[in-house]
Amino acid sequence: MGEKTNPPKKGEAARKERLAEALRANLQKRKAQTRSRRAGDADPRSEGLPAAGKMHKD
Repeated sequence: MGEKTNPPKKGEAARKERLAEALRANLQKRKAQTRSRRAGDADPRSEGLPAAGKMHKD
């Protein structure tokens, strides 16, 4: 049986356009989140794990 290549359908082009728009919206949302996180001050707390280079003896 000979295989025929199916030309892209109208719906496929619309789908690609919707996906591209969703991708752009997602990127803008992520950029806004990053900007809002950078706008805050650094956390002054010294909580957390010690640095990897330091060994603490019990």
